Amino acid sequence: MFERFGPDAKVTVVDAQKHARRLGHNYIGGEHILLSAVSQSSRASAILAAHGLTPEYVEAEITRRVGPGARAGAGADLFGSLDRDALAAIGIDLDTVRARIEASFGPQALARADFELHRGTKLEPRPAGSLRSRLNPRRALPPRLIRRWHRPANRNGNRRLPGVTPPSPARPAGGPGRNRAAASPQNHIPFTPAAKRILELTLRETLQRHDSTIGVEHIALALTVVKQGMVPHILAGADTSASALHAEIAGEYRQAS
Repeated sequence: MFERFGPDAKVTVVDAQKHARRLGHNYIGGEHILLSAVSQSSRASAILAAHGLTPEYVEAEITRRVGPGARAGAGADLFGSLDRDALAAIGIDLDTVRARIEASFGPQALARADFELHRGTKLEPRPAGSLRSRLNPRRALPPRLIRRWHRPANRNGNRRLPGVTPPSPARPAGGPGRNRAAASPQNHIPFTPAAKRILELTLRETLQRHDSTIGVEHIALALTVVKQGMVPHILAGADTSASALHAEIAGEYRQAS
């Protein structure tokens, strides 16, 4: 699919990731694609801006609904992808939940938990006597058998004890010589389901118009028809309806073709 993206559309998707990092979010949502689209120099972006969907307005709405990440440009906390308004409608106040968690576990507890989850490092060793250590067959062996375990292997390379499977040596994913930095999850921010849906709708808009290349206008058209995520709520603040925006953008590019 991405091979069909034109230069301006590719920039829009890349900039969506940059906006997500800058705002401290560890995901690319539809709102980041919208912010990137309205920030481009295109006719579709100008139409969106003319109806109040400026970069300043969209970013302010993202910050109001999601909040900035705990470490701008380095990841978000665990509440980063949640819609505050939707949760408030069912009686869940994220600020109250956050306050209670931080009262129990300390300031920035959610940010620390998110960092540990996404930084891609190994978990800290469990204390002795933990369930994991009790289930480790080598720890359960008596000293006599442990000494036998560490004896040099025989000529067949076999030093396996009856009933005990020796652990396999740890190998880095992707084979030897793989760049560790490239394997870090911090180098890749995943798309949310809503963002993936926008990309699917972008391709659909392109095919419906029999265009060979995906441009910013197709992304903008997809943003006006998506029904999930935060984008419809942000578009509701425009001075016209999403369907009217779709028609105006489509008409602008139809006249230019």
